[in-house]
Formats: sequence, structure tokens, C-alpha cells
Amino acid sequence: MVGAPTLVFDLDGTLADTAGDLIATLGVLLERDGRAPLPLSAVRSLAGAGARAMIERGFATTGAPLAPERIEELFHEFLAHYRGRIAVETRLFPGAETALERFREAGFALAVCTNKSEELAILLLERLGVAERFAAICGRDTFAVHKPDARALTLTIEKAGGVAARAVMIGDSKTDIETAKNAGVPVVAVDFGYTETPVSAFGPDRVISHFDELWEAVASLGALETSACT
Repeated sequence: MVGAPTLVFDLDGTLADTAGDLIATLGVLLERDGRAPLPLSAVRSLAGAGARAMIERGFATTGAPLAPERIEELFHEFLAHYRGRIAVETRLFPGAETALERFREAGFALAVCTNKSEELAILLLERLGVAERFAAICGRDTFAVHKPDARALTLTIEKAGGVAARAVMIGDSKTDIETAKNAGVPVVAVDFGYTETPVSAFGPDRVISHFDELWEAVASLGALETSACT
């Protein structure tokens, strides 16, 4: 079987703690509309829902809900502002960079499969200094489908030069876990991400609380054995 063993990472809430910059951007929109900002602690779980959902729920929490056409207008304002501050507060989660390097040195291909736009995902990873470590960085608009459609994951794996039978997904949400299950790919969940429900409730194959635990989690799924055969 051809193809390097492949690790595919979600981005927001998995590789990078992006909540601060996302919520700050939402706060700008709320302020422009004369609404009170929401504290980070109150809306951290919104950070993984996507910009449109953040806007819809954020505005509904602070006053009258918005009409769909107004949400779409604010979505474009959100993206314009967020692009300019994409890595002001955002940082990789502890241990992530070390884990990426360890797996890359072991012969794994690394990829990102996110529902962020491809442009913003690449920009963020460039600003964080790790974009070159990934064989593929795929966003919501890279393919004709997006997570939780299995093809978003399998096409990302293919783009990274791998095959689904030798891949593992790492994510923080129900969407990530459903995507992996739909594709028949094992999934490791991090429990420090952006989900209101404990991620273990969604039935991932393994749960980790720090990237220092990822090597053993992947090994327990047999993926390190496939690495040795590459």
C-alpha cells in the first residue's frame, strides 16, 4: 500500500488557541452595533462554530437576533477585520510544535483539515511559523465539500500524499469526530478545545489532554507500526 502514514489536524481549538482573536473580532462588530462585548469566558465555545454561527449567536445573546442577510453582511466585515489580527493573541497549544516535529521526523505526512477558509488557515499557520511542516492545508473552500463530509478528510489525506487506511485525525469537536468516523479513519480528540459538551461524549478512539500524549495515543492505534513500514 502506497502513501506515508498521515496525521490530519483540525486547526481552531486543536492545533491553535484562536479564541482570543476570534472573540475580539466579534467584539468589534458588537461595539459597532452599539452592543456590549461578550467576555471570552462566556463565549469560548463559540470559537469553534465558524464565523457565521459566532455572529448569529453572539448578536442573539446581546439583543435582538439578526436577519440572515445582515448576518451575511457582518460575516464579510468579520473576515476583513479578523485577517488583520489573525495572530495577535493566537498561539499553538502547548506541545503542539514539538509533536509536529516528532511525527514529521518519524516519517509521517502532516495535514490540516479545517472549516476555516483555506486562505485564512494558511495565513494563520504562516504567522505561527509552522505552515511549511504541512504537506496539505485544506479549508472549508478547498473542495466542493467540507466537514463533516468524509470527503473533506479523505481528499485532504490524498492531497498530503497519503491514504485513508494509514491516517489518523486529531480534532476537538463533534464535527471532527463525525468526519473521521464517516471516513473510517481513527480519531484522537483533544479535551482542551472549543466544545460545550465533553469531547469524550462523541466517541473518539482516544482522548488526550496535552500534545505530549499524542505519540502514545497514535501508537495505541497502530499508526506508528505503519510508519516503520514506509
